[in-house]
Amino acid sequence: MRLWKVLAAVLILALSAGSLTVAQDTEEDFIARYLQDKPNKAVKEKQKVGWASVSFGMNRINRENDYNTFATLESEWITGGSLSWLDRALFFGGEAGTVFAKKFYVSLGGEYWLKLGEELTGTFFYTRTGVPLTNPASEIKVMGAYLGAGWYLYNPPAVKEHVTRLTVRIGGTAGLYVANWDLWPEYRNLNLATNTPVNANTTFRGTAPGLTFNLGAEYPVGWAGLVAALDVNYLYLNFKNVAWYNASDEEVVVTFDGTADGRVDLALSGVRGKFEIKRYFNW
Repeated sequence: MRLWKVLAAVLILALSAGSLTVAQDTEEDFIARYLQDKPNKAVKEKQKVGWASVSFGMNRINRENDYNTFATLESEWITGGSLSWLDRALFFGGEAGTVFAKKFYVSLGGEYWLKLGEELTGTFFYTRTGVPLTNPASEIKVMGAYLGAGWYLYNPPAVKEHVTRLTVRIGGTAGLYVANWDLWPEYRNLNLATNTPVNANTTFRGTAPGLTFNLGAEYPVGWAGLVAALDVNYLYLNFKNVAWYNASDEEVVVTFDGTADGRVDLALSGVRGKFEIKRYFNW
């Protein structure tokens, strides 16, 4: 009788240990499968698509602007020389951005324009003041920074594949631009505080907001994950406060007729085309 009790006790202990092992194995297997699937999904959900790019382009400046009026009238005072109109502006830039909610994007960028205007080579007589001019120059430098936002209309970039075929987007930018305008020292400017001409010039400076509305398309290059983009946009950029201040803190401006009403605004608005090389990444 005692032997049967001992065997029964051993059998019960063996079955309990086996059941515990099976339960532990099942739980471990379940946890392993869970950990295999869920983290990958969580990582994919947390990752976002970003990009960095470099670009160059051309702005077709509207021809009806104050500078071109200034160039035409001022050329009449320069014997043997003339100033050209503003027509095209070349620029280089860079941008970085990220995609939210699959189709919406935001970006931060900047651009630098190649010098506008010209320097006349030689000696010319300036009949407006009765003095000779040596290599007179009218040169404008522009740079700016902007924030952008937009929407992918067709084939937005994905976390896994980024851009694999034609992508189309619309958007816009808003930024702050700076212009520096250098004129020959003998230019007869206008001192607005006293209405007395000041004949020694320094750089005329101004700041202005710049706004664009953009339509763009992208396509993979097929090398190193690069993407080529072509954008067409309209830039609104009008510098209305271009001036410098003399020793008496009086505002000195450029005019095309010698009066305050003839103040020259650097209106550089126009249709632009931009070519861009982009590299997408996950973060």
